[in-house]
Amino acid sequence: MREQGLAGKALSLSVTSSMIGGIFSALVLLFFAPLIGKMGYLFGAPEYFAIAMMGMTCLAGVSGKDLCKGIASGLLGLCMAMIGQDAITGMTRFTFGSVQMISGISLIPGLIGLFAVTEVLSKAEEIGREKKGTITDFKFYPPKLADYIHIKWILFKSCLIGTVIGAIPGTGPTISAWMAYNEAKRSSKHPELYGKGSSEGVIACEASNNAVTGGAMIPLTTLGIPGDSVTAILLGAFIMKGITPGPMMYVTELPTVYRVFAALMLANLCMLVVGCLGVRFFAKIVSVEKKMLYPIILVISLLGAFSINKNAFDVGVCVAFGIIGWLMNKYEFPLSPILLALILGPMCEKNFVRYMNIQRGNFFAITTSPIAMVFATVAILVIVYSVYNQSKINKRAAANAAKENA
Repeated sequence: MREQGLAGKALSLSVTSSMIGGIFSALVLLFFAPLIGKMGYLFGAPEYFAIAMMGMTCLAGVSGKDLCKGIASGLLGLCMAMIGQDAITGMTRFTFGSVQMISGISLIPGLIGLFAVTEVLSKAEEIGREKKGTITDFKFYPPKLADYIHIKWILFKSCLIGTVIGAIPGTGPTISAWMAYNEAKRSSKHPELYGKGSSEGVIACEASNNAVTGGAMIPLTTLGIPGDSVTAILLGAFIMKGITPGPMMYVTELPTVYRVFAALMLANLCMLVVGCLGVRFFAKIVSVEKKMLYPIILVISLLGAFSINKNAFDVGVCVAFGIIGWLMNKYEFPLSPILLALILGPMCEKNFVRYMNIQRGNFFAITTSPIAMVFATVAILVIVYSVYNQSKINKRAAANAAKENA
């Protein structure tokens, strides 16, 4: 949307959708947390493995026009995720004798390189060839009910996906955003507009990733298990104050629980206010001269990669991922499957090995878990639909090519 001169509208949609997603998840947390929390007792290694596999099927949805290239990108991401020490056996893999790689590839520096550095390298090639004078929109667009009515189901599904994913420990906003984007694109009447400035894609991602905030509070307050890194810090704060999160929290600390819920809603409303006031200033960033902006972004990206672990090796990882991403863009390989594979790969492998150890190699014992079978069935249906959809895309492309040649 920025390239269409609609930076202000993109930021307005982002802020408003984030607020809606946050309020939605906070309300779910308020009314359904005790009930949803009880489901956590039913999740074991097979269920987490099935969830990870279902998430991996989203590779097909974010593969773009070529499913084979998307799968190849996903396999590359899985190979990268296997670098380092095995979480179960402790054996090192693909480290090539490097001590720095024993702990594996740091996710954040890798993602900074894959998306920020790659984008800088790709856009730097276009300096001098880009169209000028396209950034005209710096104002805030107040949220209108009419803008959301026609996509109400996309908005609702995105909020629901974010809340559910957030309630599963070890997932997070990145997974929920891509799953919501994949679902919105799958159900859209105009999927070809996604990735080219579609407002539906912006709304789906922003509503979903902010809905994770309330969802991540569900396992924390009901089971005492942090849903993500932010709630892990909050867990430490609770313990410092003598409060033990868990099922008894709703009995012994009920006023505190509701104060936390109220603070979560207030934070989302404050985010809307700050976003509304700041949109016209934030949007002007894109009007900065590109040959000045890109070096600044590159330096900030490399500093961010270094600051994670205060390790120069992470800067090298960031640069390497940036070059890999740039080359993949050159040959039209999608980058999103690498992201999903890097995040879900370790979760899938760890729970698969743990489950196989428990069942002594009997994989088909997973059929005794109704929850795992539900996720597995959804994964199979997504794969079948993706193959069918790819065949339709290929036929349509062949028909268009035949018309052009005729």
